[in-house]
Amino acid sequence: MKRLSILKRDTRGAAAIEMALALPVLVSMIYGLFQVGLLYQANAGMQHALGEGARYATLCIPSSGVCTSPSDVQIKARITSKLFGKGDGAFTVADPVPGTGYRDLSISYSKKMNFIFIGGPTITLNRSKRAYTAS
Repeated sequence: MKRLSILKRDTRGAAAIEMALALPVLVSMIYGLFQVGLLYQANAGMQHALGEGARYATLCIPSSGVCTSPSDVQIKARITSKLFGKGDGAFTVADPVPGTGYRDLSISYSKKMNFIFIGGPTITLNRSKRAYTAS
């Protein structure tokens, strides 16, 4: 009985046990914040690429005295070249949708979230922008 009461009062090693219990949770939370930061980076890259594509789509390229707009293939290539973000997700640049005096541009980004010890959901970000073209 005396040994049991001595063990109850002995607190050596308690900090190591508490750390062993708390450390995995802390590491998972920090890694999760890093994953969310990657989503914000991809969102910023999408917004930048859409802005560049919209600016390019509004250009009036003079060709033998006539104002012509860039083609859909050129606009899509411009958007694709301006994308940035972590490459572990998938960017999808849609073909520009022409309208009367405008083009709708859109990008989507899909990423499977990973929280080290558990898998997360697949997150999809969609962004679009309307670019009014020269007529």
